Amino acid sequence: MIHTPVCDLLRIRHPIVLGGMAGSTSVPLVAAVSNAGGLGTLGIARTAAEQIPKDIGAIRDATKGPFGVNFLLFLAREPAIDAALNARPPVFSVAWARADQDLRGLFGRAHEAGSRVMYMAGTVPEAQRAKSAGADVIVAQGTEGGGHVGWMATMTVLPMIVDAVGSTPVMAAGGIADGRGLAAALALGAQGVLLGTRFLATKESPLHPNFKQAVLDSDGHDTVLTEIPDIARANVWPGAMARSRRNAFIERWAGRESELRARQSEAAAALQRALETGDADNASLLIGQDAGLIHDIPPAAEIVERIVADAEALLKNRLPKLVQVG
Repeated sequence: MIHTPVCDLLRIRHPIVLGGMAGSTSVPLVAAVSNAGGLGTLGIARTAAEQIPKDIGAIRDATKGPFGVNFLLFLAREPAIDAALNARPPVFSVAWARADQDLRGLFGRAHEAGSRVMYMAGTVPEAQRAKSAGADVIVAQGTEGGGHVGWMATMTVLPMIVDAVGSTPVMAAGGIADGRGLAAALALGAQGVLLGTRFLATKESPLHPNFKQAVLDSDGHDTVLTEIPDIARANVWPGAMARSRRNAFIERWAGRESELRARQSEAAAALQRALETGDADNASLLIGQDAGLIHDIPPAAEIVERIVADAEALLKNRLPKLVQVG
């Protein structure tokens, strides 16, 4: 069993966290990860305020384990934040704050609600800002991950953030899909890992079966950083592009971003149709490079157990043999 201080802080058995991934998580997936001893997290960035307590209640009905809710702060509205904190989630997970947002005040409110605060950062200054504001856990996110990411790789940004935030626990995210990734993250100073793409290809994932198959079909080399999905949805992210699978949708608009802006409503309607029909070629698929490490669609609990067991075997049996004494 792998046990780190963050396990005690978050009251979890295994140092594995489900990424928030707004729109790609669900109550069954969150509960499955929490029941397996990890931390399930529900992305609620676009959830209506009145729905949030209902979803949190459903999670509590489905698991006795701790769980989190996740906001993208630049999109977050006060009624939604109030609804979440009033429901007192064990973990309040956030990312992508605006420069003018009062993080200290927000984190203080979360602590008053009895929640631990987890902040995802892709740069050292972001991590330092979150630490100064009172975050309990920092997630160091590398560019290999799916969705909106920064520019530095996990192997570089993770130890930099570990060094920068001192005693604040750090978890690693981006490009991690198996026990080797957990073992490597621990070696770089992390106390656990956060996974997104790996949990998309699980039985409990709410993705259409065609989208799950697209994760398996990806070799990881077919992902790109692009602003095309955000232009099509009329989203403006604070200093990030999205890692997406390079499918027909991306190919159609690559190099034609100005035209896409002019035809945004048409493109948004086409994306919605692709989402509803499971058209993996014409949908926006935000997946990480670690898709190249994913070859099956098991229950989420099996993922948690497999990653921990494989990492433990690697740390106990293989790596010690590489160290020669004398």
